[in-house]
Amino acid sequence: MRISSLSKVMAPLTGVALVLAGCAAEDGSQPSAATPCAIVANGTPVLKTSTAPTTGSQDISTNPEIAVGYRTDMTTVRTSSYSVATANPLATQAACEALREGGTAADALVTAQLVLGLVEPQSSGIGGGGFLLYYDAAAGSVEAYDGREVAPAAATENYLRWVSDTDRAEPKPDARASGRSIGVPGIVRLMADVHAEQGKTGWRDLFTPAVTLADDGFDISPRLAAAIADAAPELKADPQAGEYFLDPDGNPKTEGTRLTNPAYAKTLGAIASDPQSFYTGAIAEAVVDAAADTSGGRTPSLMTTEDLAGYAVKKRDPLCSPYRGRQVCGMPPPSSGGIAVAATLGILEQFAMAEHGPGDVDLNGGRPSVMGVHLISEAERLAYADRDKYVADTDFVPLPGGSPNSLINSDYLAGRARLISETRSMGTAKPGEFGPPTSPAPPTPEHGTSQVSIIDSYGNAASLTTTVESAFGSFHMVDGFILNNQLTDFSVEPVGPDGAPIANRIQPGKRPRSSMAPTLIFDGPVGSGGRLYSVLGSPGGSVIIQFVVKTIVSMLDWGLDPQQAVSSVDFGAANTPKTNIGGEHPIIDTSDNGDHDPLVTGLRELGHQVDLADQSSGLSAIIRTDTGLIGGADPRREGLVMGDTR
Repeated sequence: MRISSLSKVMAPLTGVALVLAGCAAEDGSQPSAATPCAIVANGTPVLKTSTAPTTGSQDISTNPEIAVGYRTDMTTVRTSSYSVATANPLATQAACEALREGGTAADALVTAQLVLGLVEPQSSGIGGGGFLLYYDAAAGSVEAYDGREVAPAAATENYLRWVSDTDRAEPKPDARASGRSIGVPGIVRLMADVHAEQGKTGWRDLFTPAVTLADDGFDISPRLAAAIADAAPELKADPQAGEYFLDPDGNPKTEGTRLTNPAYAKTLGAIASDPQSFYTGAIAEAVVDAAADTSGGRTPSLMTTEDLAGYAVKKRDPLCSPYRGRQVCGMPPPSSGGIAVAATLGILEQFAMAEHGPGDVDLNGGRPSVMGVHLISEAERLAYADRDKYVADTDFVPLPGGSPNSLINSDYLAGRARLISETRSMGTAKPGEFGPPTSPAPPTPEHGTSQVSIIDSYGNAASLTTTVESAFGSFHMVDGFILNNQLTDFSVEPVGPDGAPIANRIQPGKRPRSSMAPTLIFDGPVGSGGRLYSVLGSPGGSVIIQFVVKTIVSMLDWGLDPQQAVSSVDFGAANTPKTNIGGEHPIIDTSDNGDHDPLVTGLRELGHQVDLADQSSGLSAIIRTDTGLIGGADPRREGLVMGDTR
C-alpha cells in the first residue's frame, strides 16, 4: 500500500472538503489489487470557519474536542460494492485499500483503527476502547462486541473521589489528568477477536499501513494541530506526550509539521506478531508503569499487570427495535446509546414526523423546522431521564425488569409520548417509575472519540465507535500511544442526594456507562429476511445520542440522503432545559445570540433555552440501494468516504 506517498498528497487537502472514491474495475467485477483508490473532488466545497465560537469557559474535562469549521456543500459518494468512512483521510485510504484487496469489514476496521491511533490520537487509539456492531451477511446475524475499558481491581467506589481512605485529598491535578482516570484498554482485544471470527486478510498485513506511516511520517492536520494547541499545558506534564506533541521550546507543534512515531511502529510490530503481547509482557508492564507515573505530582493509577492479563471482550445481544417499518440495531449496556436512541425513536413513532421536515433543503440539509426540533428534543429529554437513572453496566446493576424491554417497549414509550406538549417544552423530564434502587447521575463527558462505518463487498457491515474518552485521554503517553481517561465516565459520587446508590458508580471490574451509539439499520427483522439498509454512528460524548437520532430521522422520515443527513444542523437535548442548536452550521444566524434566526426564536417561544455553541459531531452514514452504496461524512471534521467506483 502506498501510504507514505499518500500522506504527502493528502496533507494539504485535510482542510478542504474532498471526498475519496475508490477505483475498482470499470466493468464492476471484483476489486483488483492492481486498481488503486483515487481522490475525487466532492463538488465545490469550501471550508467555512465557524462564526459562532463556543460560549463559556473551556473546561477541558467536560468540553468536547474543539470545533475546526464546517465544509459546505459536500455531496454523497456513490460506490458499487464496498464503502468506508472514517474521521481522517489517511485512515479512510488504508481501510479502502484493505477492502479493495478482498478484505472484510473486520479487516478494514482493524487497519482504520491502527491508522487513526496515529493520525488522530486525540480521539482514539490502542490505549482506549470501543463498541462494535458487526453484521455477518452470510449468517444473517448481528454481533455486538463490548470492548469497553474496565476499572482495575483496586478501584473502589471512592477511587475517583480521593487518594485513599486515609488521604482524602482529591486526585491531582484532577481526576481526569491523574492516573486514576485510566481504565484497562479494550480495543486491541476487540480487534483481535473480530478479526479471528470475521477476517480474511492476514492479521500482520493489516498493520503495514500504520507502521509505514509511523516510520515515514505524516503531516499534522488542522484538526490535530488545534487539539494539540488546546491541550498543550496538560500534554507538557507527561514526559512522552510533551516530547512528541510539543517542540523543544515547549510550544505546540503546528499544522503541517511532520511527525514520525517509531515507538508506535515498534509497539504495532509486537502486536502484529501476537495480539496478546499488548496484555502481557513488556507492553503491559509499560502501560502499568505509565499509568502509575507521578510526574508533576500526578496521582498514580492502581492498575496492575493482572488487570491487563484478565481483560476480555464481551459479546452481547444487540438491541434491535422497530422504527417506521425498519429495524434499528444499537449497542446494549454498558453503552446507553442503544437504549436512548431506541427510546427516542419509539416516542417519535407516535408523531407524524414526516410532516415536520426541514425547509429550503440543500446540500447542507436545509433548515430544520421548529416543531421537528421541538418534538425530537422533548423525546430525547424523556429518554435521557431514564438513561441517567437506570442504565449502567448490567453485569453489576440490572435494568428495570432485568432487560432493556422495560425502557423501550411500545406501550411504555406511547405513555411517555403523551407527556410531550406541542406548545411548550417540559424543560426537565422525570424518569419512569420503576422503583429503587438507583439515583440519577449527572451526564459524563466522552469527547475523544471517533467513528468508522464500513460495508464490504461480501455484504458485511461494521459500525465501530472508538474512544480514549476526552481529547488526548488522560494525557499519559506510553510506547507511542495515548492512554484513556475512561473511568471519568463513572459517577465520581457513589450515592445520590437521596442516599440511594448511583447505578453508574465505580466498582472493581466494572465498565463505565457510555453514550456511544454504533448503529445498523435493516429493512426488516434481522435473521428473518431483513436486508441491510444503513450503517452509521458518531463521536460526541453524551451528545452522540442526539447526533444519531437526528441522522436516522433525517433519512427515514425526511428523505435526506446520507450526506445531507449528517451535514444537517446538529440539534437536540439531554435532560435539561437547554436545547442544542449547532451554531457552526451556515444556515443558523448566530448574530445577537440568534435573535434573528427563525428556528432559534421559534424554539424560545416554546420555552426552550437555546444553546448556539458549535457542535463537534463526527457522523458518517452509508446506505445500501438496489444499484450500490451511498455514503456521507460529517463536514465538521476531516472525515471522508471511499469505495469502488460504479
